[in-house]
Formats: sequence, C-alpha cells, structure tokens
Amino acid sequence: MKGMQDDAPNAVGFWEALRFWLKLGFISFGGPAGQIAIMQRTLVDERRWISQARFNHALNYCMVLPGPEAQQLATYIGWLMHRTRGGIAAGALFVLPSLFILIGLSWIYVEFGKLPFVAAIFYGIQCAVAAIVLHALWRLISRVFGANILKKPQDVSILWSLVVMSFVATQFLHIAFPWVVLVAALVGWWGSHYAPAQFAGGAGHGGKGGTHAPALIDDDTPTPAHALFSRSRLAWVLGIGLALWAAPMLWLVASVGWSATLTQMAWFFTKAALLTFGGAYAVLPYVVQGAVNEFGWLTAPQMMDGLALGETTPGPLIMVVAFVGFLGGWAKAVLGPEALFLGAALAACVVTWFTFLPSFIFILAGGPLVESTHGNLQLQAPLKAITAAVIGVIASLAVLFIAHIVVLTPTSGSFWLNIDYKAVLIASAAALALFRFKAGVISVIAGCAVAGLVARWAL
Repeated sequence: MKGMQDDAPNAVGFWEALRFWLKLGFISFGGPAGQIAIMQRTLVDERRWISQARFNHALNYCMVLPGPEAQQLATYIGWLMHRTRGGIAAGALFVLPSLFILIGLSWIYVEFGKLPFVAAIFYGIQCAVAAIVLHALWRLISRVFGANILKKPQDVSILWSLVVMSFVATQFLHIAFPWVVLVAALVGWWGSHYAPAQFAGGAGHGGKGGTHAPALIDDDTPTPAHALFSRSRLAWVLGIGLALWAAPMLWLVASVGWSATLTQMAWFFTKAALLTFGGAYAVLPYVVQGAVNEFGWLTAPQMMDGLALGETTPGPLIMVVAFVGFLGGWAKAVLGPEALFLGAALAACVVTWFTFLPSFIFILAGGPLVESTHGNLQLQAPLKAITAAVIGVIASLAVLFIAHIVVLTPTSGSFWLNIDYKAVLIASAAALALFRFKAGVISVIAGCAVAGLVARWAL
C-alpha cells in the first residue's frame, strides 16, 4: 500500500502561496546561499511544490542573470505556479519586508549612531550568518552533484574542476565573475557533446524513476499554458517593463532635473542592475565606487556599516542599496532640511525600484524560453556548468566573510593572537546546530544574537 508521500501534493492556491512568500520575506537570512537553501528545503523537500530537477533548472538560469538570484528564483517559481501575479507577488514580498526594516534601521543609524547593545547583537548574528552560508554551500554542492558527491567523484570530475577553477580565479587571481561564467558555459557546451554523462545526472526529486516523492511541478509535468513561449507575450512584457522604468525616470527628470540626487540615483542603480553579474558581492565594488567616490552619498565606513546591516537582516544582501539610498537622501536633503526622513525614505524606495525592476523583467520575459529547455542536455549542460562555477565563487566569498568575522585587526606579529576565539566558538556552535541537529535558521540567529550579547558584555 502506498504511503501519502508517494502521491503528489494537492494543488496550491494563490493565497496559500502568498502566505508562504510573505513568511519567506521575513525569514530569508543568510544571503543568497542561505535563502536558496531555505527555498530548497521548504519548496522541494517539505511541501513538494516543485521537483529538485525543475528547481535546479530555474536556479541555473537565475545564476546567469545580473541581479539577486534568490529573489529571481522566488519570482520564477511564483510565476510558474500562479502566472504573472504569482511571480510579482513572490518577488515583491521577498524584497518589501527588508526594505521597510532597512529604512527603520537606517533612521536609527543616522539619528543615534552605533549603540553598544546593537553592536553586540550584530556581533553574534554575523557569526550565525557565517555558519548559515557554510551550511547552504554544502547543500548546494549536494544538490548539484547528487550521489556522486563522495562515492564517485570521478563521474563528475569536470564539474569539480569548474568548482576549483572558479574558486582560484576569484579568490587568488581576482578574475571578474562574467569571465568565469563565460568559461563555465563554454565548458558545459563542450561537455554536452563530448562528456554528456557528467552533466546528465543530479539530485532529482520525483519524476519517474526518481528516488523521492513526486512534486506538484514534477520532472515530467508538462509546462503550463501561461509558461509557453510566445513572441507577442515577450514583446508585451518587454514593453510594459520599459514603461515601468521610463515613467518614473521621466517624472524625476521633469520634476527635479537630470542632475538632481534622486534622478542620478535612479540612473546609477539602473546601470548597477543591468551591468553587474555575480550577486551582491560583485555589485558592491561598483556601488562603492559610485556612491562613495563619485557622488558622495555616504562615506566608506558608512558603507561598511550598511553591509553589516544587509548581512544581518532578511532579504537579498543587495538590499544594502536601500541603506545607500537612505543615507544619500538624508545627506543631500532631497526634500529639504525640514523633511529629512521622508526624503531619505523616498530615496531608498527609488533606489530599490530601479535596482529590482530588471529582475522581474528578466524572469517574466525569459521564463518561457527557459521552461522550453528543461530536459534538453545541450542547453542544460552549460547552465549546470555555470552553477558549478558559482559554487566556487560562493566558496571564495565564504572564505572572505569568515575571515572578516574571526580575524581581529592585527595587533602583533602572531597570527594566533589575532583570532577572535569568541566568534569562532559562536560560529562553531551555530554550525553544529545546523549540520548536526538540523536547527532552524531563525532559532540559530536568535541564539547567536544572545551569545553575542554575552560575549561582548559578560565576558
């Protein structure tokens, strides 16, 4: 007799999905790796709304795009399940909670400065985030390599080579991420012709012959009618997207002028959204160069504080741009000195709109093309190769992030005297909770926040 897990789950209504996307917006800690892990655990493993293979296929596409891949992945799955309104709801709710939280925190920051109590909490949370990123990185590796991760590494040697090469390229050679993506895509194209077996496997869920229970959108589930490619629909989406960009841009130019702070923010972050690949960390150098050096919207130390806020609040890490917008709007008094908060909040909203609008257009316009390729090895292999390269990039970023957490400002010639052992202990405890005891992300973050208070104030 078949168990309940042998049957596909019941259809999910729009409002049920909406409640999940709203919850995700408040619990999506840990940067893109952690956020993708949360979606994988919830949507693939627990609720079975989408199979692992379909999830990975969408993720591969989002990895290639400029912009926040986790937010784009949520948009993609929401669109696949409930058409355009589902995609917009999923993507918007992924961003809005963090926008409102960051506006509030930015106001506290400019009004009250650095409070020791808050700094102690952030100290502990940063240790939790380090562990969350490591745990999410392991889960991503497991999903890409499947059963071959340890048993038969020779069967995926090309993918492993891409992981190593991308790690070396970004960590030591400082090669730009777009070049890493291009090389990985070429290797994947070559592999689809000359080593197809290394790109055909994966940790698939559901489907015929799968090792897991079937999903609502399974490996062999036909593409829904709204996700089929149509030239007229593509033109319609691109036209609406262009209008949604042009209308507020023209309004800003007409009302405050091209050289005004709000208009320059809109134009600058449009370029950042379109021209920068590789996630938030790849965007940050471009943002620092413009926001700090060129426009003077904030200082370099303030930018680092904003990054810390972005790393310890839910939502995409690139939401640090809302902090940049708020401080720039406050410093430039975009609505006058008598309305500093309103002007700063408006600037944060303008920056967020022009940063994330392209992501929605990429998904809603390109989704039907991507859906038409699942199961096509010649098109899947380059995407899978890119995902393998992204693993190496994330590993490189994880090394830098952990070093930032546990290495103190050098005070002597001894390496061991420059290690923050309290941070190592908190991060290790968080990793143990995640890896060994399967603790939830929120529980780990809350526990580390308390540990940070104890470490900074009681020890």
